[in-house]
Amino acid sequence: MILSEQIISIIFSFIYGCILSLLYNLNYNLLFNKRKVYKVIFNIIFILDLVLIYFLIMKKINNAIIHPYFYLSIILGFFSCFNISKRFRNVFKDTNIDKKSD
Repeated sequence: MILSEQIISIIFSFIYGCILSLLYNLNYNLLFNKRKVYKVIFNIIFILDLVLIYFLIMKKINNAIIHPYFYLSIILGFFSCFNISKRFRNVFKDTNIDKKSD
């Protein structure tokens, strides 16, 4: 893999980590749904979709060659944008979903 592909892949992985953080915080409201079936279904679909999207885009960028530093870049992007995306949790709170009452 040439250097330009690696740099594009690292930048994409960092940005994908930020997007992953935002989507995780939006999905956070679904984790506290009353019905366990909804929890399991939504989380499985959520994880599978995000992983498939990442690999499809990486296939376009560099023939889906994944190095460990791409994972490190995703983790750095996730944690660097986590506090920013945490604020969106309250903005996009869905009031139609049944919540657990503690």
